[in-house]
Amino acid sequence: MLNLFQHINQFISFSEEEFAQIRPYFEVIKLNKKETIARQNAAAKANYFVLEGCLHMYFINTKGVNQTVQFALENWWLNDALAFYKQASSEFYIQAIESSSIALISYAQQEEVLSKFPQLERYFRIMYQIAYGSALKRVQIEMQSSKEYKYFHFIEKFPAFANRVPQYLIASFLGLTPEYVSEIRSKKRT
Repeated sequence: MLNLFQHINQFISFSEEEFAQIRPYFEVIKLNKKETIARQNAAAKANYFVLEGCLHMYFINTKGVNQTVQFALENWWLNDALAFYKQASSEFYIQAIESSSIALISYAQQEEVLSKFPQLERYFRIMYQIAYGSALKRVQIEMQSSKEYKYFHFIEKFPAFANRVPQYLIASFLGLTPEYVSEIRSKKRT
């Protein structure tokens, strides 16, 4: 949990004593590769912080194909934010890409922590602002870029994902076929 403490302190000032008080609100779990932690049409019960490993969030599209919408490596949060906020059913699955260790906090626990430690409101606001800004940038790239540009932009911007995430999941995230990704990987970028 040291990396969660350090992550919080990148954005706000939070003492070790304060962190010791919020630590019991989190549950640390281990996931095996391909283990699913959240399911479509199930309640969005928790907010997940990746301590170690890699996750992806996806839905099953109308063609029955998994469509990845987000990845999370160490020190990234992942959840269906709207369903979590509304305490509603999620439209997404969350699955481990590799063996992972996750710190999770339930909605009720998070609300209690935020009421006891209001400075964490700022931390989570910053996390959501970063996530929202990143989502807008992704939409912009999706709307105005070629398929080839989207692929090369992703692997240059997020080399850690490019090295750890299977190509078929990167293709899914970018809305490409695995065959097309193989084809453009073999080309040199112009």
